[in-house]
Amino acid sequence: MNVQGWTFAIVGLTFALYIAIAMWSKARSTGEFYVAGKGVHPIANGMATAADWMSAASFISMAGLISFLGYDGSVYLMGWTGGYVLLALLLAPYLRKFGKFTVPDFVGDRYESQVARVVAVFCAVFVSFTYVAGQMRGVGVVFSRFLQVDIDAGVFIGMGIVFFYAVLGGMKGITYTQVAQYCVLIFAYLVPAIFISILMTGNPVPQLGFGAAEVGTTTPLLDKLDGLHAELGFAPYTDGSKAMLDVFCITAALMVGTAGLPHVIVRFYTVPRVRDARSSAGWALLFIALLYTTAPAVAVFARANLLNTVSEQPYAELPDWFRQWEATSLIRFDDRNGDGLVQYVGDPERNELEIDRDIMVLANPEIAGLPDWVVGLVAAGGLAAALSTAAGLLLVVSSAVSHDLLKRALAPGISERAELISARVAAAVAVGVAGYLGVNPPDYVAAVVAFAFGLAASSFFPAILLGIFSKRMNREGAVAGMVTGIGFTTAYIVYFKFVAPEANTPDRWWFGISPEGIGALGMVVNFVVATVVSRLFPPPSQAVQRLIEDIRIPRGAGEAHEISA
Repeated sequence: MNVQGWTFAIVGLTFALYIAIAMWSKARSTGEFYVAGKGVHPIANGMATAADWMSAASFISMAGLISFLGYDGSVYLMGWTGGYVLLALLLAPYLRKFGKFTVPDFVGDRYESQVARVVAVFCAVFVSFTYVAGQMRGVGVVFSRFLQVDIDAGVFIGMGIVFFYAVLGGMKGITYTQVAQYCVLIFAYLVPAIFISILMTGNPVPQLGFGAAEVGTTTPLLDKLDGLHAELGFAPYTDGSKAMLDVFCITAALMVGTAGLPHVIVRFYTVPRVRDARSSAGWALLFIALLYTTAPAVAVFARANLLNTVSEQPYAELPDWFRQWEATSLIRFDDRNGDGLVQYVGDPERNELEIDRDIMVLANPEIAGLPDWVVGLVAAGGLAAALSTAAGLLLVVSSAVSHDLLKRALAPGISERAELISARVAAAVAVGVAGYLGVNPPDYVAAVVAFAFGLAASSFFPAILLGIFSKRMNREGAVAGMVTGIGFTTAYIVYFKFVAPEANTPDRWWFGISPEGIGALGMVVNFVVATVVSRLFPPPSQAVQRLIEDIRIPRGAGEAHEISA
């Protein structure tokens, strides 16, 4: 079979598996739809959390960004990995002990305010849709190349799959589907990385191979890549060009944004006990580390192979993979000087090649000449990563609308059956909106996801952290902080990305902070506003203050303390 045949076969088998799992684990109550009945084993929940967490940005785009940015791309590794540790150690056990289904539920009950609940619903929906735009674009990129359809058609196919198992199975169906998706995506990521590491360095461990010497030479691969960059006019691969403050802010925004992302937080409600929440967090970190420690190696292998294969080569003699990606418009060649050679250089005036960063992981096996079945496997892995996170995000939107807005605010007397129906309708509508955003994304997958993390950092993180550790924080402070933080961050991103994109340069940014990192400053604004405003109004009730003390007292393996609405 050729590449397309293998892709159809492997992707078809994995999709059939996901649909079968969704049918087997169909949610029959709101408890199963929102939190899988709180009966998921910690190891299974760890795998599901890892799949939920490692989106298309992690699988498809992160290594692609590192392959182009070099050292500067490490901000994504540090931010996303450190953020998960922050979430697991600082917030997850306390939120699980609080015992509510969703982040808006926590905000509404902790701050004794329907207004705070509605603001949190808005933030959850806004952050989730920003995030899901990147996932749906990732689905479109995979389908556009391997199933030979355009990106828009690929997005629509992905919408159909997500609609089926997210709307039917809810959190129960999504959880067990994500366990399967994790197995697919991690196998698909590691197999080509190991193959290429052996081919290029003779070392079967990618994490060690990218720092070793290339086969047949004594020159370390990174040194050779630095030399190739210098010859072609690019910045040295192992040197950073970003300002230190911007690196710090992007890393901080990604870290604290992780701790505020509602689709990750809700996973810690699906296990039976607080002890299980801690255990599943540890398992998830192990599962995540397998991919994140491999990503720099994949980036280096892809970059080295690309430069060796394409630069200064006759266009007419380029391999088939180049023309197939060129047909998707994700690679563009413009022979400016008419010599028939591909001039891929660091000088924008002379460069003749444009490469979408999101294709590097997907194209890497083809560039390296790996067997066709490996190429199909990587396609299935990319789809698993994108679809698993998209489903989790869509469930957040669904539960925010049906449970937090409808059940807890607008129609408290609604029956469980009506609430379940409204949750499925909300999920269906959310799939449609997600598809539109996937067809019209604002940037590369990882950049779009970075915006979502910044929005989460500037809205949810301060409200959650202060809600757990400050008995003095009240509803007025929390609402003012969330509105100000997300408003400031959104305005900054919209201005530089949409209103005045020509001004999106380091010398025009505030304090040299990029739109990807502005969420860190938005978080500071949130903290300051929330703290100041809270001092102008009375403290929360004694009941809430006692509750805060209660959820912070370690109880080991005790059952989660549930509070009534």
